[in-house]
Amino acid sequence: MTSTSVAPWLEGSHWPTVPIRLVARLGSGHTPSRSVPEYWDDCTVPWITLADVWQLRSGATDVITETKEKVSKLGLANSAAVKHPAGTVILSRTASVGFSAIMGADMATSQDFATWTCGPKLDPRYLLHCLRAMAPDLKRIATGSTHKTIYMPDIEQLRVPVPPMDEQRRIAEFLHAETARIDALSSLRKAQSALLDEREYAAVSEILVPGILSSPVEIWPWVWLPKMPADRPLVRLGYVCRLQTGLTVDGKREVKGDVVTRPYLRVANVQAGRVDLDNLNEITVPTDIASRATLRAGDVLMTEGGDLDKLGRGTVWRGEVSRCLHQNHVFALRPESDSLDADYLALMTRTLHGRNYFESTGVKTTNLASTNSNKILSFPIPLPSVTEQRNLAKRAQTALDNIATAGQVLDRQLKVLTERRQALVTAAVIGQIDVSTASGQGIEE
Repeated sequence: MTSTSVAPWLEGSHWPTVPIRLVARLGSGHTPSRSVPEYWDDCTVPWITLADVWQLRSGATDVITETKEKVSKLGLANSAAVKHPAGTVILSRTASVGFSAIMGADMATSQDFATWTCGPKLDPRYLLHCLRAMAPDLKRIATGSTHKTIYMPDIEQLRVPVPPMDEQRRIAEFLHAETARIDALSSLRKAQSALLDEREYAAVSEILVPGILSSPVEIWPWVWLPKMPADRPLVRLGYVCRLQTGLTVDGKREVKGDVVTRPYLRVANVQAGRVDLDNLNEITVPTDIASRATLRAGDVLMTEGGDLDKLGRGTVWRGEVSRCLHQNHVFALRPESDSLDADYLALMTRTLHGRNYFESTGVKTTNLASTNSNKILSFPIPLPSVTEQRNLAKRAQTALDNIATAGQVLDRQLKVLTERRQALVTAAVIGQIDVSTASGQGIEE
């Protein structure tokens, strides 16, 4: 494989390029046999595995000092694993491809990493930035159907520009400072985005349930509300809404007679505040089952199970797909049009009142939670007139739209910062910018 097919960015290099293995000792790692318990006793050697990639994804961590697992000296001695010296540069090459860092201590790695221990002509910090510059190309050359992998013959062909050592150090120092500035800006934007999420939650709550954020009171064992006005009585949802259960998907069930083939919604299609129709499956069922599991425009969709913080969140079905069915794990709530507005109900499930109810009544397991039709129909909902419900829903949706617009601006800024970071690293390591001038070093005032 040619250097340009591995790393096209090298074509613009102002420095001569060489295979990394000629200026650094190439290595890898291994996993000692799990079937020999003695290899996993008295584990003291830090061991980098794919479980540690989370530390590297943002690109803000240059040096890795902690690992989820350790291995024993006996395990190292009886496997192909090697303890590499501090300062060795690592690159993930399996599944999570293209993430890199420098070892902050003597460490071993699993076989999912390539390692380079730099010689006298290559600075580890500079090599780290080179690997990050070529990250998009590394993902491109990874192959495999189940887990993408960069195989060692391709790793052996990876090349980097090699300027003089003093220039490598200047580039590394420059990028350390400049990427830290970009990362700080990115962190601020992410913090602002998180605040927008809180603002969304607060805005809907205050509009639909005034005063709930400032003076909640317990009215039922699991419901906290301020004292509601006389024109907003609390009503059990089941009094003003019918719940339709969906069809059971059974691939082994024999289907014959009068049948139809229709699209249907699964749990994966029902997201918080929207319906994802990108992957809509079809099913063939008897016509009588289809007739009782067909969605109508204005139905409010709720999932039976999922993440606790999303449990019970309603999404209005707008009739996006004609004659669409729904699975039994997706409930369709059909409000009585003269008593309850669908948008009002969906938004009410996103308020502090709605979250308190569904998170308190949900059945929780280790990672997921679930609810049922009785709990949904028992939801106590403040019920002003339908006209007032629509006015409140319109106000809440306007607030959400404004918050979403601000969020889109932040997302674009984060994307630009990410692109700027990648472009800066690439330009610096291949010599397309003078880092001394760019950083202000050596410039007389």
